[in-house]
Amino acid sequence: MTDPSTQESYPVPDSTVVDGTVRNGQCAPDGFSNNHHQHQNHHQPQAKSPGQSEPYTNGHEMKITDSVEGEGLLESSMRLKPHEAQNYRKKALWVSWVSIVVTLMLAVAAFTLSFMRHSASAFGFAFDASLDVMSSFIVLWRYSNAAAVHSAHREYIACVVLGVVFVLSSLCILGKAIHNLATKMLPEVDDFLFSVSIVSGFTCILLAVAKFMLGRVLTSRALFTDAFNSMIGAVMGFSILISAEVYKQHPDVWFLDGTVGVLMALLIFGYGVKLLRDMVPRVRQTRNYERFE
Repeated sequence: MTDPSTQESYPVPDSTVVDGTVRNGQCAPDGFSNNHHQHQNHHQPQAKSPGQSEPYTNGHEMKITDSVEGEGLLESSMRLKPHEAQNYRKKALWVSWVSIVVTLMLAVAAFTLSFMRHSASAFGFAFDASLDVMSSFIVLWRYSNAAAVHSAHREYIACVVLGVVFVLSSLCILGKAIHNLATKMLPEVDDFLFSVSIVSGFTCILLAVAKFMLGRVLTSRALFTDAFNSMIGAVMGFSILISAEVYKQHPDVWFLDGTVGVLMALLIFGYGVKLLRDMVPRVRQTRNYERFE
């Protein structure tokens, strides 16, 4: 039998933790350090015998992720090297700026179309495009600080603001759509409506894909939310085309345009409420770990 005191003097380092620390270019957060006892009072699992081993499973990875978030960092801090994180941060900023410019132009065109052609879907898309502009500005704020690329607290604040914007915008879209249904406002069809629908639909799909891919790498709920909003914009853009074509062939289905507006408003409202419910507690939990401002 080996003397326990000898094993205590030579602890075996956790290769996974050491590798994660080197990759991040940061000191290991509390709960991940194996150096001294003063780091073992935060998020530390029950002590195990020195000879006991545990395979690196999905459950173990989830525990590490939870502990990292508990220390104010996102899960991306465990996977990305510092230069990789900054590279993806710059890409997120570029995509956000492109999204702002493009969706702002689409919003102006869609608002004009909505008032000229009395289209609830066009108004819904215009408002969603305006929401996309605001959400992209929030993402810009989220990644404006290079040192806060992995900051969970900053991430959660951005998501809370997005949730509030989503709820308020959905109420405006819902009110306009219900008004159009109540007054039986019929959409007018022309080439301008088709052009805006096609351009906005495909543009928003491309933006949504780019934001989703960046959000997956950076484990950013804010980018996922921005991607979700762009996808809603694509659905609304194509719904203008579909509603107009259906109305042209079947005038008795005049309510399709307003119904789509109601459904999209409810979807945005539900997502906004869920975002607030998930993120408000996390903002409170991580406020003591904000170290980047």
